Amino acid sequence: MPPLSILIWLPALCGVLGAILPSRLARVPGVLALTGSVAALALAIGYLASFHSGASGLQHVTDMVWISELGIHYKLGISGLNVFLVGLTTLLFAAATLAASLRIKTHPIPRPQLFWFLFMLAESAVLGAFLAQDLALFVAFFDLMLIPFYFLIGMWGTGTREERTRATIKLVIYTLAGSLLMLAAAIATGVLAAQQGGGHITFVLSTLQALPLSKGSQEWIFLFFAAAFLVKMPAFPLHGWMPDGYRAMPVEVLMVFSGVLSKVGAYGFLAIVLPLFPQAAAHFQTLMLIVALASILYGSVLAFTQTDARLIAGYSSVAQLGFITLGIFALNPEGAQGALLQMVNHGLVVAPLFFIIMLLSQRAGGSEDVREMGGIAFRAPVLASLFLIVALATLAIPGSGNFAGEFLILLGVFKAKLVIAIIAFSGVVMASVYALRLFIRAMHNRVGPRVHSHEISVWDGAVLVPLIAVIVFMAVYPQLALHRSEGSVKTAVAAAHDALEPSSTNLASAP
Repeated sequence: MPPLSILIWLPALCGVLGAILPSRLARVPGVLALTGSVAALALAIGYLASFHSGASGLQHVTDMVWISELGIHYKLGISGLNVFLVGLTTLLFAAATLAASLRIKTHPIPRPQLFWFLFMLAESAVLGAFLAQDLALFVAFFDLMLIPFYFLIGMWGTGTREERTRATIKLVIYTLAGSLLMLAAAIATGVLAAQQGGGHITFVLSTLQALPLSKGSQEWIFLFFAAAFLVKMPAFPLHGWMPDGYRAMPVEVLMVFSGVLSKVGAYGFLAIVLPLFPQAAAHFQTLMLIVALASILYGSVLAFTQTDARLIAGYSSVAQLGFITLGIFALNPEGAQGALLQMVNHGLVVAPLFFIIMLLSQRAGGSEDVREMGGIAFRAPVLASLFLIVALATLAIPGSGNFAGEFLILLGVFKAKLVIAIIAFSGVVMASVYALRLFIRAMHNRVGPRVHSHEISVWDGAVLVPLIAVIVFMAVYPQLALHRSEGSVKTAVAAAHDALEPSSTNLASAP
């Protein structure tokens, strides 16, 4: 397999080539972007196929000294924690790039070269965050992700200029505050670890893990990282940017933002926080489980009280990210594996859901209000069938991949905190309410006053069908992801799990 740097920077390179072309070749940047995203998807499939199942170490490692004075390495690697998230990223960006190409072809946008450059830069930044094995490199990619989306929302978003401005300002304030806290925490981690390791500063994750910090240092650093990751997910009560942001984003941008970027925060908990700060993770376990439970209940209640289809999907994402956080902080392999599987499943479901909402809006006179959508299935049975598959996966019907993920999460939480697991079951029930409500109101109620129902086009099907095919495949064979992640997940949660019950360990070793 080629070096991981090719996978990361290929989309950005295609974006740069498209940006320097003369304006009279306005369609070429879109072709280059689609080529780059599809090529990245092919590389990701290759890495997935060549991954050794059950392995806990890194594979396809790239390790070069970047800034020697600061001990920063350009270190990349594939593990069981990120191999499917990399595949998810490339798949959703390829689908979103195709969707945007089709929309721009019929409805041209200003400065298409800049749009495609920013879109491809966003893909490279997300891939870099997932593959980075150096803490400083991870922070750099984490912050780089914010820049393209700031401009993509502000320049090409929906709504009035004031609405777009308000959305981008909220997004920047929330995420920048979290990023600054994470930057401070990352620097502190490297400096404090250097004091224990002989004075040579380093940010390589494997080296930092071998230089554990004191419990007091771990606790305040943990809170800084947690704030940054919970904002990005988003989780209650740090979700204040989400309603305006989701309404303002172009649908293609929203597909990847909700499907992929929210997973970077959850991945950070598994790959960075639990291995580096296990005592703090154990200390704050109950707090994080309560935050996760609040996100589940709050997101579910708001999802089935909304009439805006985008916000129904948005608040359902808050609830689903709550389940993912719940699984991570069960601090056992069952919960963590369920969380990782649910990250992939949620991304696979939410991206086509937002695309379908756009198709429904086109058939309802441009409205995304479910009260004005009724009867769209009348002349669109294929669209209705595809929507039904997505809706059933969203509510985690038995037999779906989401059901397997939520089952493992709740199993892990049952072992950790029984009461929280019992309350979290209400989120499963409420998911069936808002998912079926969205489907029924859009497809089977009385025909809306401005509805003109018609079947999806071949090109719309080209965006939806591959995503739904992967949803069905993951429902039939979730073991593909579980087998490949098992070793890495056990390693990631081992230290935090051991830190939960030190007294029990001592008792077991007593005569």
